[in-house]
Amino acid sequence: MSRKGENIYKRKDNRWEARYIKGYHPDGSAKFGYCYGKSYREAKRKLTEAKASLISGKPVSTATKKRRIAFYCDEWLRLNRDRVKQSTYVKYSGMVEKHIKPRLGSCLVQSLSSLLIEEFSHDLLFKEELSPKTVKDILTILHSIIKYTSKQSPERLPEIDIIYPKVPKNEIRILSKEDQTRFVNYLLDDMDECKFGVLLALLTGMRIGEVCALRWSNISLTEKTIQVNATMQRLKNLDEGSLTKTKIVISDPKSDFSTRIIPLTDYAARLCKTQYNGIPSAYVLTGKKDQFVEPRTMQYRLERYTRECGFEGIHFHTLRHTFATRCVEVNFEIKSLSEILGHSSPRITLERYVHSSMELKRDNMNKLSAIGF
Repeated sequence: MSRKGENIYKRKDNRWEARYIKGYHPDGSAKFGYCYGKSYREAKRKLTEAKASLISGKPVSTATKKRRIAFYCDEWLRLNRDRVKQSTYVKYSGMVEKHIKPRLGSCLVQSLSSLLIEEFSHDLLFKEELSPKTVKDILTILHSIIKYTSKQSPERLPEIDIIYPKVPKNEIRILSKEDQTRFVNYLLDDMDECKFGVLLALLTGMRIGEVCALRWSNISLTEKTIQVNATMQRLKNLDEGSLTKTKIVISDPKSDFSTRIIPLTDYAARLCKTQYNGIPSAYVLTGKKDQFVEPRTMQYRLERYTRECGFEGIHFHTLRHTFATRCVEVNFEIKSLSEILGHSSPRITLERYVHSSMELKRDNMNKLSAIGF
C-alpha cells in the first residue's frame, strides 16, 4: 500500500517504487514514469528530481549505473498487463518470474550475448527438462523483452541471435468410428449433466473452457444453434493480498474468431431438448445459475469415463480433433469447419485438426482405379 496521497509503493522484492505522470498518449491516457529505491526516502528523492526535471524541461535523469535484465523484465510486464488477455499475462508473468529472472535477471543488459542465451536455452531443456514447446515460448518472451530493452537503453546493445528448439509434432489420439460409437453409448447410459457436456463437445468441437462456461441461454432450441461467447479458466491469482493462489476466470473466448455460432445437428438438438431444465441462466453442466463445473474437474471426469471404457490417452482436445476428423471424412467444407471450430484460417484447421484415418486414405487411393492405377 502507498503512503497517503503518494504513488510510492513497497514492492514484493522489498524495493520502493514511485510513479509519476511524464506525459500523455495521443488518446489522452497518462504515460507514466517510474523511480526505484532501496528505501522510501530514496524513491521519494528520485521522484522529486524527476518531477523537477519535467517542470524545467530537462530530460529525466536515469541512474548512472547500468540496468539489469530484471529491471526491464518488470517494465515489459507492466507495459503488457493491459494489452493482452488476463490468461496471456498470467502466462507471461509466470515464465518471467519462474525462468527468465532467476537465471538472467541479475545480468547487465550489456553482457547479454547469443552464447549466454544458448546456455540458458540448453539448461531449460536438459537441466529443468522442460518441453521444447515450453522453452520456445520462454525464448519468444525473452526476445520481446530484449527488443524492448534495446529501445529503452541509451547504449547500443550487442546483436543477439536466438536459436529456438525444434518442436516435435505430436500425433494426437483420435477416436476411431468404433471407439466413438462405444464411447457415445457409454455417455448416453444414465447420462447426467457432465456426461452430456462431454458428448456435446464431441458433437460440436467446443473447447473444454467453452463447455464449462456455457449457459442454456447460449443454446437456441428453435434455431438449433449454440452461441459461444465465453470461456472458463483457472488462472494464477496475481491480486496482492489474496489468500488463494488461483482463481476461476470467465472471460471472452480464446480469440475474436472463437466467438462464434455453431449450428446443431438434429440429433444434438434433440439431446439438448431432453437435458434442458427450463432455466435459461443455468450452466449447462450443473443446471444451476450460481454453480459451475471448472475445466480441471471436467478433465478428471473425462479421465474416469474413458478409463471405464478401456481407453488410454484421451483428453478433451481429443474430442475436438475427433469431431474435425469426422467432418472431413464426410467431405465437410473446410472454410465452414474452420469457422465452427473458431480458427482464424482454414490452414490451421487442415494442419492441426484434420487427421486422416487409414480407412479414409484407402478410400482415396481406391479412387485412382478410375484412371487405371
